[in-house]
Amino acid sequence: MTLEQGQRVKLAADLRLAGSVLLAEDPAADTGAVAGSLSLASGIEGTVERVNDPQQEEPSQEVREYVRLKSLLDDFGHQMPTGTRKQLEEQVTSLEAEWVAYQEQKLRVTVRVRFDNGFVLDDAHEGVFVSA
Repeated sequence: MTLEQGQRVKLAADLRLAGSVLLAEDPAADTGAVAGSLSLASGIEGTVERVNDPQQEEPSQEVREYVRLKSLLDDFGHQMPTGTRKQLEEQVTSLEAEWVAYQEQKLRVTVRVRFDNGFVLDDAHEGVFVSA
């Protein structure tokens, strides 16, 4: 699901936030942790304030060729002569490592959500929310 700014959402799972918690007025100050952990229950509702959707770099020529050849194989491979199909399968296999590397570099989309109770959860993976 793609979230949008202003959209009403609810937390899809219980979250436990732990680690360094800093005072908001001076996050650069190293005063140590001011809280131990915070738990947010699933079902809590809020509004998406910001969506951080980093841009992925353009696919390489090899990745584009993999997509083209894979589509050709999937759509017409069953109609091809055996030798041609085998050659195409080998080409697809030789480019598969490039495709896998490209898929792994996909950047995750994060959001900032202001919950109805006043809590703000920033830089959270969009997958922990569902539409309200």
